[in-house]
Amino acid sequence: MPSDRVVVIGAGPAGLEAARLAAELGNPVTLIEKMGVAGGMPIHSDYAALTHHFRSASEAMGEMVAAVTSNDLVDMRVGTEVASVEGELGNFSVTLTSNGSEESITAGAIILATGFKHFDPGRETQQYQYYELPDVITIAEAEKMLKDENFVTPSTGKPPERVAFIQCVGSRDRQIGNEYCSKVCCGISSKQAIEIREMVPEARVFIFYIDMRMYGYWENEIYWPAQEQHKVNYVKGIITEILPKNGRLVVRGEDTTMGRPMEVPMDMVILAVGMEPSAGTTAMSSVLNLPTNKYGFIETAHDILDTVTTTVPGIFATGAAVGPADLDDSISSAGAAAAKAVALLRSAAVPV
Repeated sequence: MPSDRVVVIGAGPAGLEAARLAAELGNPVTLIEKMGVAGGMPIHSDYAALTHHFRSASEAMGEMVAAVTSNDLVDMRVGTEVASVEGELGNFSVTLTSNGSEESITAGAIILATGFKHFDPGRETQQYQYYELPDVITIAEAEKMLKDENFVTPSTGKPPERVAFIQCVGSRDRQIGNEYCSKVCCGISSKQAIEIREMVPEARVFIFYIDMRMYGYWENEIYWPAQEQHKVNYVKGIITEILPKNGRLVVRGEDTTMGRPMEVPMDMVILAVGMEPSAGTTAMSSVLNLPTNKYGFIETAHDILDTVTTTVPGIFATGAAVGPADLDDSISSAGAAAAKAVALLRSAAVPV
């Protein structure tokens, strides 16, 4: 008799939603999270507010975790990793390790929800001097400052007078191989720009961009309000380097609208880093024998009509494990993965 258990790997937004729905559909679920706490990137990276509704990340993720832990059909294991997987649809043997101990469980289907990692802006090139200049930070580091309600210039501890965002760091870059758009960076930068202006009203905020890419309702909810209500300055241009000068930063590049070079003094520069496959996605692709695309994300059966079914029967992938995704995408694809997994198990259990 095939097992009706669904194993979900990763307890970020996508994994939590997949586990919740599979359990609500009546299937037992084991939710595996290698970190010591569930919640994924919004919790582990100390997000302040979610894009685009500005809702507290801690509050929203707390609700998602509660919806899972309150269901008796869900067995959530934190601080646990998947060591190996054998078997096939309906009868997978999943070996788990935790605190040096090992355990095997049987599952009918597996959902991979291992998320993403932030691009390391100093990995390939130091044109932005991320490792050299303390006042050059990433949007992830800025997010933590905003959560702590302490947005200050790192080198001085004082509120900044001028702040610049640089878009597409680690995305849309053929030289490093990340040719894709990471989808959320423009929206997150606009959200953070609004929050900075509210927290430090005297600060002038600039966003240097190649193109601004806003999805769905983001255009009216964050892009226009940032400009019209919060006076954020959007500058179409390419930044080529950041240099220290007289205790400040000098941002150099080209204003592509005006077709001329520019050199602008700043107190802080925030790099809008994109998404890359997480270490968990890379590791699990090997353990589960799942092919990846040329960027390292999980390959699915059909990139338009079926974005969650993998090439291995009984294994599904969701959220940023299959490519750059915003929170809306992750929740939607998690629901699809859970529904497909449960439907497949029920069809497999019906005698032919």
